Amino acid sequence: MELAHLRAFVAIAREGNLTRAAQRLHLTQPAVSLQVKALQETLRLTLFTRTAQGLALTRDGQALLPLAERMLAALTDLQQAAGALRDTVRGRLRIGTILDPEFTRLGAFLKRLVESYPQIETALRHSMSGDVLQRLARSELDVGFYIGSPDPTRFHAITLTPFSYQVLAPAGWRERVSRRGWRELAALPWIWTPPESAHHRLLSAVFGEAGASPVKVAEVDQEPSMLDLVKSGIGLSLVRDSIALREARAHGLLIADSVSVPTELTFVTLASRREEPAIAAALQLVSAVWA
Repeated sequence: MELAHLRAFVAIAREGNLTRAAQRLHLTQPAVSLQVKALQETLRLTLFTRTAQGLALTRDGQALLPLAERMLAALTDLQQAAGALRDTVRGRLRIGTILDPEFTRLGAFLKRLVESYPQIETALRHSMSGDVLQRLARSELDVGFYIGSPDPTRFHAITLTPFSYQVLAPAGWRERVSRRGWRELAALPWIWTPPESAHHRLLSAVFGEAGASPVKVAEVDQEPSMLDLVKSGIGLSLVRDSIALREARAHGLLIADSVSVPTELTFVTLASRREEPAIAAALQLVSAVWA
């Protein structure tokens, strides 16, 4: 069902005449007739009957007319509200970013934001996932990307996409990682990350559940550095699924086949601030980009 079909239905019902309805809609009579025909076929109902005076509503048409009018009125209200929002939303929006911009669709989100709300000035701050959440809590950021689901009593989060982390191992480690669970993998050398990192948070949780303490041989805060250390044969690392597959194909690295860590990419703000105009606009647009 299309809005044009509802507009044609309401126009004919109000005018009682196809010619006047077409003039009201600035369309040709055949176009309006086709729109009503399409609506009747979609609903599988007869909405009009022909009379000597023109077209009259059937009982089904009379029952549906108030609903159609309310839908069109609601659409008008929505368009007016959106126009008012575009005209009045302004200010500075501080956005916390993580990972690579392609994965978070940062470019598409910012393009929508600039086009829809040109009065909003954006400032990007790139850091680790946990740091983004801490800065949101202190209102040093307004919105931000995050890995996982934050405390719903403090934060409002929109889930953008689920994904998984894989354990990536150096080439030649097949015997050491094949069919190994978390307790066995804990005994191997691990490339660790700072507490603010999602890797640290997720791995600490899975090793804690397994009752194991991993062997940490290095700590880095950049994903490219982690990958370089894995390629150099230093140890294991947690890597996003798409990157793990890419590196396995390109460099012969190995993916542990018995474990993975499911999580999700979210877009977060303080729950107490979600109705602020610039933040509400950002929440709406990031949802549209990921829809």
